[in-house]
Amino acid sequence: MPKYYFAIASRNFLMNEEPIEEILRERTNHYKYIKKDIDFWFITNPHLLKSFHLNRIREQLTEDCAAIISLDEKFIQWLKLRIGFVAIGEFQSNYIFSQNIKNIYF
Repeated sequence: MPKYYFAIASRNFLMNEEPIEEILRERTNHYKYIKKDIDFWFITNPHLLKSFHLNRIREQLTEDCAAIISLDEKFIQWLKLRIGFVAIGEFQSNYIFSQNIKNIYF
């Protein structure tokens, strides 16, 4: 099973208070430039987030949450430093992410 790393916060915080769209767009453009496959996803689907058993962290959030999930631990650590007010962690899952998943934005 692949290991995924995540940064999670309230949906409002990530979508309205932080420039997450700009951060992910720059990262996407950088990956295209170096010809690297996308290994991160921005997820707002609450049902998908619940399926990853992140209940301990989700209990700390009083609002709907959103998460950036990646195969790259260093990217998530960088996001924590860049954004600040996010919880980070990791999980393993048989779920296979693709660029075609609904509720994932770049």
